Amino acid sequence: MTLSRESRPRLGFLGTGWIGRHRLEAIAATGAAEIVALVDPAEDCAREALALAPGAAILSCYESLLDAGLDGVVIATPSALHAEQAIAALERGVAVFCQKPLGRTAAETARVVEAAETADRLLGVDLSYRHTKAARALAALVEAGELGTIFAADLVFHNAYGPDKAWFRDPALSGGGCVIDLGSHLVDLALWLTGFPAVEHVSARLFAGGEPFARGGEVVEDHALARLDLATGAAVRIACSWNLHAGEDARIEASFHGTKGGARLRNVAGSFYDFELARFTGTATEPLVSPPDDWGGRAAAGWARALATSPRFDPEAHRFTAVAAVIDRIYGAADRA
Repeated sequence: MTLSRESRPRLGFLGTGWIGRHRLEAIAATGAAEIVALVDPAEDCAREALALAPGAAILSCYESLLDAGLDGVVIATPSALHAEQAIAALERGVAVFCQKPLGRTAAETARVVEAAETADRLLGVDLSYRHTKAARALAALVEAGELGTIFAADLVFHNAYGPDKAWFRDPALSGGGCVIDLGSHLVDLALWLTGFPAVEHVSARLFAGGEPFARGGEVVEDHALARLDLATGAAVRIACSWNLHAGEDARIEASFHGTKGGARLRNVAGSFYDFELARFTGTATEPLVSPPDDWGGRAAAGWARALATSPRFDPEAHRFTAVAAVIDRIYGAADRA
């Protein structure tokens, strides 16, 4: 049921490139919020977004956006800006939905989460893959105990194209390469699907252009292998990369192995958007989920619906810091390798 115009939260959008516009469209489709203002240094991007929210105003800067009497702001800007922009909004009493990573480090991420808790305002991050139909079905299998005790998991995200913006490859602007870009989704899936247990040990190897990589220079990693040993006793292996000779556009998988069975989420035919889920019992395979599934904007739409119900802080936001802490540990383990 669509809320009345008077009761809907007022939203602003900071950054209206492809992702920002897509999330705007998803939120607009819910009818849960009123989109009142847009800011983007690229006028053409702002104009394209305006076509999706014709009643909104195009403003000149972030400060003017925060002065617009908003209930929430959606941030889709380069990673280095996320933490300070989110904190600025939260300190003004404005709820935040932000593209990942929320911060370039766990410390930055924790500062944002603390600001949200202090302000008692809703904080969301676009960890979107857990919102696929396949991931939700996999979570239901694990939660119901149908796979038994999970003792191993393998998660992969290879993007054969790599990012299309130069700032992704600048460590100061991005915070890292494929680990913080793609690995954050894999770490989130691994922890979310296993109930966010403590991570007892992390080992990792990173590469850049096929050579062993350690931070401190002007480049970022483009291939990563990591192992997480969970307090439950489970072992999680993670692999991610940019521009790998993968033989297809993308390879995205999350396989979980338990004492009663296994299950695998994976993309279909190299697609970034189409996912299937199969359950394994011995040598038998049971398909459970197949495309189509319009999942890309679900995290943003869910945040908007939650904001329409209550703007208050959700303690689940502390999970964002937990994911960021594991990413930090992957980088730290690779530096020591």
